Amino acid sequence: QLHLVESGGGLVQPGGSLRLSCAASGSTLDYYVIGWLRQAPGKEREGISCISKNGGPPNYADSVKGRFTASRDNANNTVYLQMSNLKPEDTAVYYCAARQRWFNECVLRVPAFDSWGQGTQVTVSA
Repeated sequence: QLHLVESGGGLVQPGGSLRLSCAASGSTLDYYVIGWLRQAPGKEREGISCISKNGGPPNYADSVKGRFTASRDNANNTVYLQMSNLKPEDTAVYYCAARQRWFNECVLRVPAFDSWGQGTQVTVSA
């Protein structure tokens, strides 16, 4: 069974950068479409990026397009989210999640994801 663990969150000033990692175990990551999602205080969880099995161009939500870059390293069973020009509104718990193996479509819909990591907190504040 796929197990996902996020890391790399923390406190950063506005305009700063962070790189989140999502390490997979229990299965081979390249079998899965992987998403990055976040939940800000008092808000619903939202999908912000999705990366396909073959590592093609990721999808991004408009709120992060041009600032965030998702990538995957299947050899190391890890997915990354490079976040730049961070804003206070990016403060949230960030999750990586996987769709079930038979799905190939890369989407940003939260219910589409089946296996979730525990999340990592990102706080953007001066």
